[in-house]
Amino acid sequence: MGQSLSGLTIKCVMMNDRAKKLYEEAVQKLKEANDELCRPEEDVVAQLVCNNAQNAILNYLKGFLVENGIETNSEDSIDKLYEQCKSINKHFEEVHLSGFDCNSHKDESRFCNESTKFSRCFDIADSLDTFMRREKIIR
Repeated sequence: MGQSLSGLTIKCVMMNDRAKKLYEEAVQKLKEANDELCRPEEDVVAQLVCNNAQNAILNYLKGFLVENGIETNSEDSIDKLYEQCKSINKHFEEVHLSGFDCNSHKDESRFCNESTKFSRCFDIADSLDTFMRREKIIR
């Protein structure tokens, strides 16, 4: 019994480390999206804002799932990850992903060229960050 408990402890530590890294990456990507938005409007690269915001959202959701013992893979859509998060913590319903056109893995949906689209991507990532801090999932 001691061996299986020790193995379980090591696995939990590894999952927590992986979740922590995913959260750190999410925070960094959100910062990069914000930094891009703070540039003069004519200099903003919409694709960077959208991609960084999308990566932040993916990493926040994956981090939460990993922290709760659920493995994810690179093929999982934002919608699928979000649904899994809601099944663990119903408060995730407070974060609205509506209007987020980047939540499928179609190549054309990954690029936001209109300012309303990339600012919506950023707003969703920012609201997810705020939610996770309020819920004390991240600090």
